[in-house]
Parts: sequence; structure tokens; C-alpha cells
Amino acid sequence: MSEKINRIAVLGLGRVGSLAATLLHETGFDVVGFDVRQLRRKLPFKVEKKSAATKSEALKTCKGFDAVLSCLPYHLNVGVAKAAHQLGLHYFDLTEDVPTTKAIQEMSKTSTGVMAPQCGLAPGLVGIIGAHLAEQFEEVRSIKLRVGALPQHPTGLLGYAFNWSPEGVVNEYLNDCEVIEEGQHKWVSPMEWVEKIYVGGNRLEAFTTSGGLGTMCETYLGRVENLDYKSMRYPGHVELMNFFFHEILMREQRELAGEILTHAKPPVDDDVVHIHVSAEGIIDDRLMRQEYVRSYYPLEIAGRVWRAIAWTTSASVAAVIEMVSRGDLPVKGFIKQELIPLELFLATRNGGLYEAPRGAGAG
Repeated sequence: MSEKINRIAVLGLGRVGSLAATLLHETGFDVVGFDVRQLRRKLPFKVEKKSAATKSEALKTCKGFDAVLSCLPYHLNVGVAKAAHQLGLHYFDLTEDVPTTKAIQEMSKTSTGVMAPQCGLAPGLVGIIGAHLAEQFEEVRSIKLRVGALPQHPTGLLGYAFNWSPEGVVNEYLNDCEVIEEGQHKWVSPMEWVEKIYVGGNRLEAFTTSGGLGTMCETYLGRVENLDYKSMRYPGHVELMNFFFHEILMREQRELAGEILTHAKPPVDDDVVHIHVSAEGIIDDRLMRQEYVRSYYPLEIAGRVWRAIAWTTSASVAAVIEMVSRGDLPVKGFIKQELIPLELFLATRNGGLYEAPRGAGAG
């Protein structure tokens, strides 16, 4: 296979898939997008109506490409990854699902191309930032990753809008969470360890949710005393979600729970993504703290304004694909997000979007 990526298949053309494909097209890749639906909106790259819901379908769809980016529901990613592995393609996805990632990591041991899951915002970008901060220390006491994808102008008691996949949000709120606590690898309950946090003067609450650390516990076990990931929400949110899932037992009906929540709190265009990443440890015999705190807003890309959650997720995977193509990352095997150098990531065309002035390009 060609080490340089020229032709890439993007599977799943929802908001994130459409934008990721657009960014890759704008960067100069030969992109073909695939979706099971007949899309009404016009996109700047070639689009075909095809399914990749099974490995055999994915094999037919992906043949002839250098790489595949799956923006499909997480439960379809293992089949796509197997097809990419068989065809010798580079594979990328945005999954937060831990078992899916472990299956892909096992596949990567015999892959002839890159296997790079978890290339989104969290897991993904925040792990790259967390690792960068940790590198500043001689000894690391803690790494804390916090992300909030929120409406700018919240209403109601929940103070939320489902701009992300309801299936993904429900899993984050109900699946157990990996942490390192006092040097021990543990699994803890979601929607716990509630803390108060401020970003740009806005008071938020942060609590444990699953999947955001990616492979960081594996990487940092024995190297850091405490490591955890939490989602940030407006105050009062976690108490209501605990009531919804546990007191009235909606945890037993995940699909219905997602439908109810999306119906009650549909997406909004004026969203914001807050990132609060910190690390503490020893520098020159002194206990110090380093922080990376940013807020991202909707951005105009290719003549259209995209929600903050869409572009912060899509630009991350596009930047990683750029890095693989130009040789900044290995061209075979498993790529852990936390091993990606932040400086090289931000130096890519798509990584540079995270360094743009606040609100640049917004409508």
C-alpha cells in the first residue's frame, strides 16, 4: 500500500462525517463519501449511496482507497476495521467505546496500515493536550481532562441540548469509567466525583463519564498517581440525570432514554465547547500546575457555519490523517492519541483551527 494517503473513503455523512470529509477535501485529499441515505444537501466531494453495515459491505465499499474514516455508529466500527485490515488500508474513527477500541488494538498487531480509533475531541484532542502538559514535569501527580459541549444560552433545569449522538451521550452517562486513583487502575461509576469548575468566569459542574480517556490509563499506569476524565455541564444537570436514569430506571431502556432526551432538548446551533485540561507535578523540586483552557464556538468552514462540537471533533481526526500522510506519525500499527505531539498536531492545516482567534469565522 502507499504510505502517503491520497484517496480516502469517509463512511457516514452525518454532521461530523460531512464536515470531516469536507475538511479532508479542502486539505487536498481525494475524498469519496458514503452513506446509506440519499443526501439532499450538496457536498463538495463525490458522494455514493452505499452501506458498510457488515464487513462484506465494507470490503466492497472501501476497495481501491488508501484509507478509511468511519463516522458510523460505534457498533459498526469493528466490521469496518476488519475490512480495512484485510485490504491493508489505514483506518481512522471517532469511537468512544472501550470494547471497540480494544478489538481494533488487537487487530493492529498484524496490520500493514495504521489503526487509529478515538481520533475525535474526547477521546482524541484532550488526550494529546493532557500528554503535552504531563511532559513538562519530572514527576506527574495528576492529569485531569474536562470537556463540556454545551448550548451557549441554556434553558430549563437541565441546561443542555443534544448536539451529539444521543446514543453516545447515554453510553457516557451509564457505562463504567476508567481512572487511575492513587496509582491504581480502577473502574468507577459514571456521574460521580462531582466537582465545581470555572471556565471563562462561567460556573460549571464536572462529573465522571465513560470513554473520554481512550488508552491513557494503559499508557500512564505506573507513571501518574491520578488520571481521570469528566464532562462539564451547567450546575444542577448531573442531579437530574441521576434521577432520570437511576431513580425512574431509564437506564434499563437506553434507546428510549435517548429518544426522550433528544425530544426534550433538541440540538441548537449556538453551542460552545469548553476544554479544561490540567496536570500537576514536580518541576525543579517544586509542585506546579499547568493548564490548557479554551472555549470554541461555531466556525465558518467552506462557506457554511458549523457547530462547535462538529468542527472540534472533525478537525481533530482530519489533523491526525494529515500527520499520517506526511510522515509525522507511524504508517503502521496502533496509534494512541496521547503519543501524538501537540506541536505537530497544531501545525497541520486542520489542527491550526484550534489556535484561531475566538469566534473567528462565526456567523
